[in-house]
Amino acid sequence: MPLSAAVISDVQKLVLYETRARYFLVGSNQAQTKHRVLKIDRTEPKDLVIIDDKHVYNQQELRELLGRLELGNRTKIGQKGSSGLSRAVSACGIVGFVRFLEGYYVVLITKKRKMADIGGHSIYKIEDTNMIYIPNDSVRITHPDEARYVRIFQNVDLSSNFYFSYSYDLSHSLQYNLTLLKTMYELSRTEEVQPASRQDSFDIFEDEGLPTQVVHGIRNEPYAKYIWNGKLLEKIKDSVHPNWLLHIIHGFCGQSKLLIYGRPVYVTLIARRSSRFAGTRFLKRGANCEGDVANEVETEQIVHDASVMSFTAGSYSSYVQVRGSVPLYWSQDISTMMPKPPIRLDQADPYATVAALHFDQMLKRFGSPIIILNLVKKREKRKHEKILSEELYPAVINLNQFLPPEHCIDYIAWDMARYTKSKLCNVLDRLGLIAENVVRRTGFFVNRADLHCHTLRPDERWGDLGGFLTACGRMQTGVLRTNCVDCLDRTNTAQFMVGKCALAYQLYALGMVDKPRLQFDTDCVRLFEELYEDHGDTLSLQYGGSQLVHRVKTYRKIAPWTQHSKDIMQTLSRYYSNAFSDADRQDAINLFLQVFQPSESCPHLWELPTDFYLHQKNTMLLPHERRSYTFWWSEDLLKYLPLPYDEAPCEENKRRVRGRRLNHYDESIDIYSEFFRPYELSCFDDSYCVAMTNSAREFMPKTVGVDPSPFTVRKPEETGKSVLGKSSREEAMLQRKTAASAPPPHSEEVVSSSSEDDSEEEREDEGAASQRSTPIKLAEVMESARVQEDGVRLATREIYGLCLCESPGEDDIQIYQKFAHLGQNQHKVEWMGQVAEPEQRESVINLMPVSHFSQDSIYAVQPPSVDKASREVFERHIQTGRGLVGALHRGDVLMYREYIKNRYM
Repeated sequence: MPLSAAVISDVQKLVLYETRARYFLVGSNQAQTKHRVLKIDRTEPKDLVIIDDKHVYNQQELRELLGRLELGNRTKIGQKGSSGLSRAVSACGIVGFVRFLEGYYVVLITKKRKMADIGGHSIYKIEDTNMIYIPNDSVRITHPDEARYVRIFQNVDLSSNFYFSYSYDLSHSLQYNLTLLKTMYELSRTEEVQPASRQDSFDIFEDEGLPTQVVHGIRNEPYAKYIWNGKLLEKIKDSVHPNWLLHIIHGFCGQSKLLIYGRPVYVTLIARRSSRFAGTRFLKRGANCEGDVANEVETEQIVHDASVMSFTAGSYSSYVQVRGSVPLYWSQDISTMMPKPPIRLDQADPYATVAALHFDQMLKRFGSPIIILNLVKKREKRKHEKILSEELYPAVINLNQFLPPEHCIDYIAWDMARYTKSKLCNVLDRLGLIAENVVRRTGFFVNRADLHCHTLRPDERWGDLGGFLTACGRMQTGVLRTNCVDCLDRTNTAQFMVGKCALAYQLYALGMVDKPRLQFDTDCVRLFEELYEDHGDTLSLQYGGSQLVHRVKTYRKIAPWTQHSKDIMQTLSRYYSNAFSDADRQDAINLFLQVFQPSESCPHLWELPTDFYLHQKNTMLLPHERRSYTFWWSEDLLKYLPLPYDEAPCEENKRRVRGRRLNHYDESIDIYSEFFRPYELSCFDDSYCVAMTNSAREFMPKTVGVDPSPFTVRKPEETGKSVLGKSSREEAMLQRKTAASAPPPHSEEVVSSSSEDDSEEEREDEGAASQRSTPIKLAEVMESARVQEDGVRLATREIYGLCLCESPGEDDIQIYQKFAHLGQNQHKVEWMGQVAEPEQRESVINLMPVSHFSQDSIYAVQPPSVDKASREVFERHIQTGRGLVGALHRGDVLMYREYIKNRYM
């Protein structure tokens, strides 16, 4: 049983009810057993008045509350036909509240789609939103420019690569989240973790004096730099329960399944785009006065064994790297309409103050060493990119002279474009050497100690691996920061090579491979390359306006001849976007992030000649305290290096964590029921684990007799995709998908708990949508593909004994209903025997334990103890396998001689 767990939000299904005076927002958990109500006043024309009573309603109390509201808002008492309470919209989350020149709007998430699963915690992508004006028409004060601001705000497409989770903190890395769960339990035992409130930390078993199994529910503050709706929630975050606050990130999220002889290993890629100094390609370059750089993206690759779901019992590993613009004051003049505008340094910075602020942020979040991989050109006929290198290298030298030698910033400069043009040099081989050196220095995170197989099959590089060793695994210390000019094409290829090297070490740490090395043209690397190409295309579209121009195949020099024409089209698309649409996109980003807040006393957003002073606010103020040029890092930072300061158990970090004592059967930490949802009837074909990209289905050859290992090098014509025989048109369509690498399952539309009339229609619509969008059925269009797959795979009737396409019979339905009834009564059986009266237990099924284990449930299993003699026999067996055979006992020698004498003499 885990000692601490992340708190699951109980506001996952929302229904907005409308009256003339108020909006009532009803939030429910997934099982619809807990409900919260938010009251929004509609009589205030320009102010936001929200009331949260913090009370948790059950189904009966909510039904009575809605009945009273319906009765109280009728125009005439007893007149049933004109109810004043009407259902406005169903949703699954609140993006935030925003105001321009009139009243406030509420932005709701109306559609979502599951994109990844990490330890039972689901990650969703926003598919559709709804923006609703709050004040009533009778009190609305109109403004002629309101509609224009609404159009600009809606130019930020929330259905394009915005992600959220109800139970997993996407703004932090996996290392931070898992380390927090382990360390904060000890702090909570000494009452150093601040309880959220008396109501949240109340234990129903405290006053009874009964023994309980207590789990500490942990909730921490998100990392504000990667939260994109932080300003939209700022107005309500202090007045409502934290479960109402849903934090979203912008970037990329993709997940694929790597099958290793039937064992599922999930490879997940999460990219978090910074919300500070955010913008488009030519309008946001360099850094601002606070050390935030343009196009800053933190990319994390997570590898975990999907056969074990729990964070405490499973095996998880992650590696983080960063990309971002060169941290200097520089820009490019786009008024000349040139494909490559000249680079200019806007401000002299002899003491590298902006670089110091930026690297201080990185040391606090990642620890040391910080490794810079600068890929800009060194030799040019006319100085262009070289200007940045000539300014960045002296800045790093200046900062390093004040740092301790063991924590200095490493600077690696390599002209990748020049090596690409050379026919004698292999770009990826050189990147592979750099990647090996980087991963060895920074290490990676894994939550398991070294396995026994590492002792049986040792590797000389494993002992030289860096990072921080703990009793239960490894931690990554430091990070690689990669940049070119745009941080798009060259940067994505370099990050892929570093990620490929880290993936080999991660699989070796989990015991999946015998050597930490992966080769090209294997199913594993092809799956990982596809993830990174989708990752690069998505980030390139967000910042540059087009997909990647140069891909991994381009630098391997194996790209087909048709790729050249596609590269030309992408270049033209990027130029058109930068020249004509980037300004409008930049205004939308500034308005969405509330960098610019409209006011009647200030010029409008479209009247500003530049947004420089919006992102450089400190330039308008005289600083009261100037930062030291020599001690340029934050206070107490060096005390915890090489570990990151943000993960240290200091007082500042303790204040960011809230904990509460919960019974381990509480729904708010029950990740098992949250993931499997035993109270719902689901379709196997629509489940996410079936729809996601699968190495065996997508990449492994379909011919019989082929080695099924994903680490076997294959010829290009042997891949699963070439056997399927997709046409060029279908391949082009697949290349355009940049939202995720995994084939998307059907969109999850939220169904309200209080409306049962239209639930059937919504389910039919979802079923039709799933048939249209289920990626597995795309292959069914190809007749040849279906014939080959049917010839290789066994029929479902031979495997399961029944046909999954047929509807279940009445007997099977009755058996399933009994099983569901058992699941509903499981929690009651385990704890009601201690607190309930005998007459209250009559309705509960009496389950007799049949296990011989002292503890055996879905939450924990206590295996039987092994005696000393059995352990000694096992240890001798292991020693014999290693070749360490001890001296034979005298009795054994005499017995052996007697056997030889009788057998052969």
